[in-house]
Amino acid sequence: MSCAPGLRIFTAGMATEGQAIRGVNHRSYGAVHQSHEVTNQERFDAIAPYHTTQAEVPSAPHPHLIDYKSEYEGTFLRNSGSDVPPPPELLNKHDDGPPPSQANWNIPAVSEDIAKDALIKYADSKLCYSRAPAVEMVFRDLKPFNTYRYSLETFTETRCTDVKTVPYNGEFVDSCMLGVPPLLWNIQVEVPSMFTDHVQRVKVPHTSLVKGCFDCAASGRVRCRKCHGRGQIECWVCHGSRTTDHDNRCSHCSGRGYERCISCSGQGLKKCDTCQGRGQMLSYTELQVKWKNNIFEYVVDQKCGFPAKRFKAVRGEKIFVDEQVMVYPVVNFPDPSINQASQNAVQQHHAQFASSARVLRQRQTIELIFLTQVEYEWKGTLYSYYVYGNENEVYAENYPKKCCCSIM
Repeated sequence: MSCAPGLRIFTAGMATEGQAIRGVNHRSYGAVHQSHEVTNQERFDAIAPYHTTQAEVPSAPHPHLIDYKSEYEGTFLRNSGSDVPPPPELLNKHDDGPPPSQANWNIPAVSEDIAKDALIKYADSKLCYSRAPAVEMVFRDLKPFNTYRYSLETFTETRCTDVKTVPYNGEFVDSCMLGVPPLLWNIQVEVPSMFTDHVQRVKVPHTSLVKGCFDCAASGRVRCRKCHGRGQIECWVCHGSRTTDHDNRCSHCSGRGYERCISCSGQGLKKCDTCQGRGQMLSYTELQVKWKNNIFEYVVDQKCGFPAKRFKAVRGEKIFVDEQVMVYPVVNFPDPSINQASQNAVQQHHAQFASSARVLRQRQTIELIFLTQVEYEWKGTLYSYYVYGNENEVYAENYPKKCCCSIM
């Protein structure tokens, strides 16, 4: 019986917003039974003779093994591992309505008390730093640098197939004889939490088939590599000469020149590692659904001498959050570079994911990262440091009264 070609009916629609997509409705089918059990004699008959190399092992499976070809195998498995783009019905687009209104931007500042407490805490965290400069300093100037971090998160879903082959242990075989395999984007899976990377693997219905193991010619046993199928190996004492150095008979092998192979217990054959001695392999198509949170990030460089890489370790205060199926670029933000970054991010993600993946959700965020350059005087000398992030971290490259301690 062969699969009916061309039966491709798209039935799954996009889930409503906030509603999880339910899992596959499993059905119970009648099992496909083996009509013949391979005897031990047949297993040994299928083993290649000693002079036959591994590459010359017959490739034909046992005649009684199931070999159901699936139309699905010829359709999708040619591109195994490559992402399959979603149909046009699952591609999200903007609504015709206007973009959401955006708030008035209110930028707070860091006070002298916060700046001083941060420096004292910083000095206390260092083994060799004195807290005297932090306690006794006199503020000269606080220069706030309103630094912003813009991020666009695009939560996408991609689907691809892979061929899996495992030893067959007599389990149920859901072959194409039981139905036409569904299209990849018709298979329903449950969506994980938004903006969280996750991978789910699903066995595609009606794609299973059983074949004889190629490595052992469906026998379940292969020739022992250590003794090359002889069941015996050269005596390690006399090296096959049967005698010792004084022409005495080798006592280890009793003068035979060989001994039993321990690896195969003298049988010359071992269990096939590929099929685990079963002689049969079950192959099926596996759907891999990948959810990925793709992030575009931009930090405004105020060119104040502060190393921008330190911003990665701190959080900012969220002053704008916009989450929709598809977001619009930010407009009218006080810093024009943020507007431009948002425009670039939305265009870049649209070009990158609009046709190759299903966009489930987008979220754009603007954070205010506190960054203040503090200038102070201590014992007649001017110094400076930076306070940054919600954690009020301190970067003080030229902190006074510090020493290098060493343990003798």
